[in-house]
Amino acid sequence: MSQERYSQETGGIRRKREVSDHLHPVVYRAIVGLVLVFVLSVWGLASDGYTEYLLVVVSGFIFVAVALPYALYWAKHRSPEVAEESPGPFDEWASSEFEAGSDRIKGADAAIEILLPIAAVALGMMTFVIVLHFAVHEVM
Repeated sequence: MSQERYSQETGGIRRKREVSDHLHPVVYRAIVGLVLVFVLSVWGLASDGYTEYLLVVVSGFIFVAVALPYALYWAKHRSPEVAEESPGPFDEWASSEFEAGSDRIKGADAAIEILLPIAAVALGMMTFVIVLHFAVHEVM
């Protein structure tokens, strides 16, 4: 994925990194996994029938919010001309540059910046459920 070219300024060989404006499929899978952890953790807080009804509605909204971008990604990469282009290994994508708006950042940094908010919410909610579970059993 990387190319080498001669640099006269430094007098040596410098690697030119590939630039991508697409996320690697591993990042999309991580987002879906973290959303599932979040939804299952929220369901751990359900206590009565009315709460469960609202959780079904909210879970439906979350499902649509995740399913629509995934369906668009799948439809785009299902076409024969795009399907032949393999995204390559994740470590190559992570070491390449990612076009993020008006700036270029390392792919690994882009993945961290994208996954950090949903990971914090999902793992935080899971922690609340675990603490609540132990606190309720201690009281009874």
